[in-house]
Amino acid sequence: MIDLHVHSNHSDGTCSPEELVSLAQASDVSVFALTDHDTVSGVRKAKDAAAQSASSGPEVTVISGVEISAAYKKKDIHILGLFVDETNPVLLAALEEAVTARDLRNEHMVERFRSLGIPLTLEDLRLMNPDTVITRAHFANYLIKHGHVKTSQEAFSRYLGYDAPCFVPREYMQPERAVSLILQAGGLPVLAHPLLYKLPPAELEALLKRLSEAGLKGLEVYYSSNSGFDEQVCFGLANRFGLLMTGGTDFHGANKPNLFLGTGRNHNLNIPEQLLEPLYQALE
Repeated sequence: MIDLHVHSNHSDGTCSPEELVSLAQASDVSVFALTDHDTVSGVRKAKDAAAQSASSGPEVTVISGVEISAAYKKKDIHILGLFVDETNPVLLAALEEAVTARDLRNEHMVERFRSLGIPLTLEDLRLMNPDTVITRAHFANYLIKHGHVKTSQEAFSRYLGYDAPCFVPREYMQPERAVSLILQAGGLPVLAHPLLYKLPPAELEALLKRLSEAGLKGLEVYYSSNSGFDEQVCFGLANRFGLLMTGGTDFHGANKPNLFLGTGRNHNLNIPEQLLEPLYQALE
């Protein structure tokens, strides 16, 4: 099995990069891409763990990746970078800018929580989540731990969702820049979970045309939230715009219950291993 969209605790997942490698071995996942939000800091740890574990279990290949948030018509869309050079200085500098923008947004969100009588600080979040890009998932975990809500879903509906009182938008880079950064870092830019943005069909096609002209190489066709004819729709879009097909679970560990590495929500996802060869050919 393969999984080309996986998160660790270097962003909003709950498994360390090393734990992901062990889980991949236990789950018969032979290849996974570590695609944390706006950071590649966990990639080397995952690769080292995979190399060390090769003598004690099934071989696991770790693809270096990232998931970059970008702005599109007051929404944020996500561009996956697969096979990026995680040491590329231009990419690292841009990701540092993105993390700084997150930190600024997080400070404003903390102020809103405090105005509601919830004594949250950014330092509290950092102490709970060292060496991590702080996201709204970490706010939700804090709220659960301190008894303000019972579930992550409640945290987002009451406080953190787009229309909730503590949500603060942040400034995102333009999607063309995200695509360009991934390309110059030697990677393949892929639009993640295209149907999750709930765009009208014509608008989604306009976005794909715009991104394809900027150098987009792939589309995430196989995804945990797909249902009904979603895969067929994505398959058709990939063919229409000449995009490579990828697939991933968007695994986050305990932050997304019942979503499993390699097999998605309730084990209902099947990501064909045949997707890999065209990706490798595109790199060449």
